[in-house]
Amino acid sequence: MRLTNIPRGLRNTIVPIPAGSLTDFYMLAGKAEKTTGFKHEFTNALRQSLMAYAFNIFGIVAGMIVAHYLGVFRSFPWAFIIYPPILSARGVIGGLFCGRLSTGLHLGTVQPSFPRNTKSFYLLLHATVVLTLEASILMGLIAAVLFSFSQSMLKPEFFSILTVITSTMALALVVISPLAITASFLSFKHGLNPDIVLYPVESTIADLLITLLYVGVLNIFAFNNSTGQYLLSSISLTLVFFAMYFTIRNFREREFVKTIKESLLTIILVSLIINIAGSTFGKISEIVEERREIYTVYPALIDTIGDVGSVVGSTATTKLALGVLKPSFSSIRDHGLEISSAWLASMIMYCVYSLLSLIIQGALTPPNLLSFTVLLLIANLIAASSIILVAYAVAILTYKMGFDPDNFEIPIESSMADSLTSIALLVSLLIMAGFQE
Repeated sequence: MRLTNIPRGLRNTIVPIPAGSLTDFYMLAGKAEKTTGFKHEFTNALRQSLMAYAFNIFGIVAGMIVAHYLGVFRSFPWAFIIYPPILSARGVIGGLFCGRLSTGLHLGTVQPSFPRNTKSFYLLLHATVVLTLEASILMGLIAAVLFSFSQSMLKPEFFSILTVITSTMALALVVISPLAITASFLSFKHGLNPDIVLYPVESTIADLLITLLYVGVLNIFAFNNSTGQYLLSSISLTLVFFAMYFTIRNFREREFVKTIKESLLTIILVSLIINIAGSTFGKISEIVEERREIYTVYPALIDTIGDVGSVVGSTATTKLALGVLKPSFSSIRDHGLEISSAWLASMIMYCVYSLLSLIIQGALTPPNLLSFTVLLLIANLIAASSIILVAYAVAILTYKMGFDPDNFEIPIESSMADSLTSIALLVSLLIMAGFQE
């Protein structure tokens, strides 16, 4: 968030902090930590990152659900392909919501309480409903059209894809948004940095819940009964109604309109990107076939890379708003603490995922653990290095162009993370296959 976007009454209370003062950057709720050196700051950032990434264990549960319901996925030729876009669509909305919420908490434009919050908070909630509908329709249309051309899909299947995505996203909005708000308020009240904690926690729980919802919707379609079709259509129409209501109610609110306009541009950009993840996941499913440990670990992998990007990007946008970080690419070296701690935490978690996935699938042996861990670490090297550059570049470019970085940062990097992780996993599988030959 740029300082020009902060209400005038709050601008005068914000004093730019000298660049390079990492300790001062971690001022939360007006309380500065004591200067204890880079080592302590790195350890603290690594600890918070690991704590947040630990929630990605729920991503393993989401992967178990996919592995368990492989039969349901294979009932529809498009089920594997639209699964990553559904995760990404929710990631775009959740990322924007979390980015604005965490920055708002730092700057005081959002208060950490449910009742009697600020006008900015409620406008953000209303905008989230509208953006959920926009993302569902746009991403669903693109996914369905691309799949139509490649598979000569009939019209009933075309509308089935739209209904599945829209109804799943509507249900996710009702279930996940309150959890994200609660996580942000609790983390801030307990002295944690929501830029580090909020999105990793929200994205992981969201992926688990949205996977459950998606599988439930697919099961309804598998039964092919009119009651289920009517129910899902009603859910989709309810989302349409509330989106129209909030648009009519707030179309004169400058902050609401700005959020919708800037975020719509983001949604258009990422809607094209996420289909790369879908196509790549479809290719991965062809290669791995019945290797359920791959399906089990997949959601956790993309969650973690998205978390790396969110930590790097969110801390950068907050530092830009506070005046700690210069808006230039060369200043990335002043962001090394956040980058190194976020990346190291992701590598540790990838090793944990390897062990857990093999245990769950009953395939744990020393050779399997070694090869699978190497496979995942190669994927991490490719994906994490790429998303760090993307996240930092988006923060700097949007800030310099006069946009609110929080409308772009996490949505773009989260969708890129899904595609980059999918591509990195596919490349890693091909590399390992080449060595085995």
